[in-house]
Amino acid sequence: MTELAQNDRRLLDAAIAQAEKSRAEGGIPIGAALATPNGDIVAVGHNLRMQTGDTTAHAETVCMRNAGRRRDWHTLTMATTLSPCAMCSGAAVLHRIPRLIIGERSTYQGREDWLLAEGVELILADDPRCRAMMERFIKACPDLWDEDIGVPEGADR
Repeated sequence: MTELAQNDRRLLDAAIAQAEKSRAEGGIPIGAALATPNGDIVAVGHNLRMQTGDTTAHAETVCMRNAGRRRDWHTLTMATTLSPCAMCSGAAVLHRIPRLIIGERSTYQGREDWLLAEGVELILADDPRCRAMMERFIKACPDLWDEDIGVPEGADR
């Protein structure tokens, strides 16, 4: 596990709490949180796909929606419990979020290449809580996981 600065650890902890909340609601255990440069958390969110039926309600996009209209996106840091997919990476690029803390990427690696190409600083926490949460979920709900990441029914992962 990567040693994180105190504010980054608090931010990832907030994202993990959101992921746990999603799972307790019957959803996919992915969470996100946004903070200012001094560590003030301005928004949190968790994956709401199962709860709402909205296929775009990934943790990162929900977190951004919860942040509302802002002019300081370019100063914020986002923590997410899982490597962000193409949609969520695109939203981060669109909003010019300069730093992203990734809880883990061993169960799924999103479009980190795109984020890096756009100059986003990525901090891989490699947090065992994030990894264990996703491993449990994928083992218990493989069909829901495949649906979430766009794997066609009956296809090999």
